[in-house]
Amino acid sequence: MKIVIVGGGKVGFAIAREVSAEGHDVTIIDSSRAVCDRLSLALDGMTVQGNGAALDVQHAALVPDSDLLIAVSPNDEANILACMLARKIGCANTIARIRSRNYLNGVQLLREELGLSMAVTPDLYAAREIFRQLQLPAFLRRESFAKSRAEIVAMEVDADNKLCGKKLMELPRVLRHRVLVCAVRRGEEAFIPDGSFAIRAGDEVYLTAPAATLSRTVDELGLRKKHAKNVMIVGGGRLGEALAELLREAGVRVKLIEHNAERCRELAERLPDVSVLCADGTRQDFLFSENISQMDAVVALTNLDEENVFICMYARMQGVPQAIPKVDRTEYAAVCQNCGIRSTVSPKDICAQEISRYVRAMESTDAESVLSVYSLLGGRVEALEFLVTADVPHLGESLASVTLQPGILLACISRGAKVIFPGGGDSLQAGDTVIVVAPRERHIAELRQIFAERG
Repeated sequence: MKIVIVGGGKVGFAIAREVSAEGHDVTIIDSSRAVCDRLSLALDGMTVQGNGAALDVQHAALVPDSDLLIAVSPNDEANILACMLARKIGCANTIARIRSRNYLNGVQLLREELGLSMAVTPDLYAAREIFRQLQLPAFLRRESFAKSRAEIVAMEVDADNKLCGKKLMELPRVLRHRVLVCAVRRGEEAFIPDGSFAIRAGDEVYLTAPAATLSRTVDELGLRKKHAKNVMIVGGGRLGEALAELLREAGVRVKLIEHNAERCRELAERLPDVSVLCADGTRQDFLFSENISQMDAVVALTNLDEENVFICMYARMQGVPQAIPKVDRTEYAAVCQNCGIRSTVSPKDICAQEISRYVRAMESTDAESVLSVYSLLGGRVEALEFLVTADVPHLGESLASVTLQPGILLACISRGAKVIFPGGGDSLQAGDTVIVVAPRERHIAELRQIFAERG
């Protein structure tokens, strides 16, 4: 597909990188010549310098011949205008980034009138991701499938974990509740494992489990499952405010630290149950005076990755069980892992993945196209959810008689209210939803692509 991106900043670059990896033709519009030159070197695509909401610039970027325009400049109004103009001159699909809470509800209500196919809010997406991590801190990540009846969760295995040293075929004897290991990261290697694969200490393991039994699986594995009740947030920007609101609504006690006095007054008015502190949250003496060691979690959301990493490093030194920094630079995520910071969050990457899911859904209008896509193992592996339609091959055949493409795993079948971890005696039925785990480079867009051709 031909995709035009308006705005070549961190979010725009992340989206361009994500959709380029899918093989799409990408053009980026940005008002800065320096940004255009840098992106031309970093990406295999065309750049156009200018105002993305200007008619002549959109024509220069061939917007009328494009399948999708994505407007992610820092200005909400410019993004909306760019999308309206693109629809007017012939681009059928448009996505706008909306940052302001004042616009968001109105934009969603008037989406059709504004010519928007989708509105994305990176800060809100990131706040929800952090909130989910704080709800079950034993896991590095959680993703829901099959109308929240099944989950994929990521956990790090230590030497004391009962999974350590076990082959996957042995897990039914180790755990009372059924789980399926669908992906493993070991150092720099990524695996979609088979039954003979043995789990080692230090592995990052992705488990598929029914949502109804996930809490009991946590108990069986001896993992800490206590919800965070006291959370300190450093950084009172849009993301900090969105997270504080989610936590406040869940009954969590929140300390929100922001250095800008005017912004603190705004936050105190909007979040009456949150303790808003006007101070420099990077100062260790201040954090110590605010009893950082008594927190269940510290979330660092300033505008500087380095500050966020060091705040979380200090929190871990003070014995805080869970510390989550916002980091946009990929290399800092690896540094965090080496420093005992198990989870990080990147709003730009989360936004890019949301848009990538939309693009994937556009590729096929078949009923059996992807319902949802989630990136695992740093983007090297994908978990894809499909609806099983009446024309999917091998319906009703036992899976023991069906051969899948190499490296493909059928991780879960959802049938009504029932979650099935498929074995050789199970089969696919029309109306099922299934989770397929596959290397990203396979570009699976339809369920029929997972089956090997019969010889």
